[in-house]
Amino acid sequence: MTHTLQLPQADGSLKPYTPKAQPIAPARALPAFNRTVYAASHVVINPCATQNPFDDSPVVDWDTTLAFRDHLYRLGFKVAEAMDTAQRGMGVDWAVARELIQRSIRHARTVPGADLACGVGTDQLAAGPEVTLEQVERAYREQFEVVQAEGGTAILMASRALARAARSADDYHRLYGRLLQDSDKPVILHWLGEMFDPALKGYWGSSDIPTALDTVTALIRANASKVEGIKVSLLEAKWEIELRRRLPAGVKMYTGDDFNYAELIAGDAQGHSHGLLGIFDPIAPVAAVALGELAAGNTQRYRELLDPTVALSREIFRAPTRHYKAGVVFLAWLNGHQRHFSMAAGAQASRGIAHYARVFELADQCGVLAQPDLALARMQQLLAVQCGL
Repeated sequence: MTHTLQLPQADGSLKPYTPKAQPIAPARALPAFNRTVYAASHVVINPCATQNPFDDSPVVDWDTTLAFRDHLYRLGFKVAEAMDTAQRGMGVDWAVARELIQRSIRHARTVPGADLACGVGTDQLAAGPEVTLEQVERAYREQFEVVQAEGGTAILMASRALARAARSADDYHRLYGRLLQDSDKPVILHWLGEMFDPALKGYWGSSDIPTALDTVTALIRANASKVEGIKVSLLEAKWEIELRRRLPAGVKMYTGDDFNYAELIAGDAQGHSHGLLGIFDPIAPVAAVALGELAAGNTQRYRELLDPTVALSREIFRAPTRHYKAGVVFLAWLNGHQRHFSMAAGAQASRGIAHYARVFELADQCGVLAQPDLALARMQQLLAVQCGL
């Protein structure tokens, strides 16, 4: 590929860019990963059938959505289903998420070796000032029942309604404690920082992170037999490492840090993190090769492969971080996993063309563009439609 694109820049100028076009993908069967790694997967909508994207539930293209999960399973990943990457509460409502959970669990049973965990939240409950803790608990239990009825594993997602209704750390202890004790199998807890969702500010009863760390540590220690692990998405490695070192034996730390995942998964002399990440959706082939090298004991090669993807991830997850899903779906389109670049709630409009140009460039540089000619053609289409280039 020698074609040069004119890519829009943040200052409104154009920069010529000639793609490197050197995709990275497994060339042979990979060894089993020595980390537990979930890719939080996006949802593909049917844009022809979704008539009012800002106001109505999206119509999901189920065949393409489930085919993307097959892609992740083939690469050795587990799937974290119906999470914020799937636009939970940000375009995908509980009715759609419930069907997504049911279909995905049933689909996984037909795929040898497939494994997944599903997000349980309270997004059917508006987070208004009148919401009570009892209503929050009922909403959680309604969603728990859907996952448990299918025999699935639950990821206990952070709740906007709980953040609004709770008055102290004790409220979190009591409510989570009851849910955990009633779960039929260990769950994964989920700490999503306010950079991902401003409505979650002060989660665990405090805006002071060291205080919140004490709260969640005490919760896990009191319910260790019911906690498989905790996903932490604070985008600051030191907090994750501190909590990781305080976890009871057998409880896993799942990094949700899309800025520092390479080093956190590699770990240090005192331990390592596993992964539950939205960035593993678009970079899955590169990440699979890197994780295979890590499992084979080739840590340096692991870092050589995965470290370059961090710049891409930092661009996709840059502030306002909640709009990261647009970059994830953009790359799924460039890589041929879906026929269009349309999202639930029209979220493709949440980022500007300079962002998409930068994502294209960084994805090319770290080997994420799996079909370079297709990606180039689609980038040209986007530039023509959005910029007249």
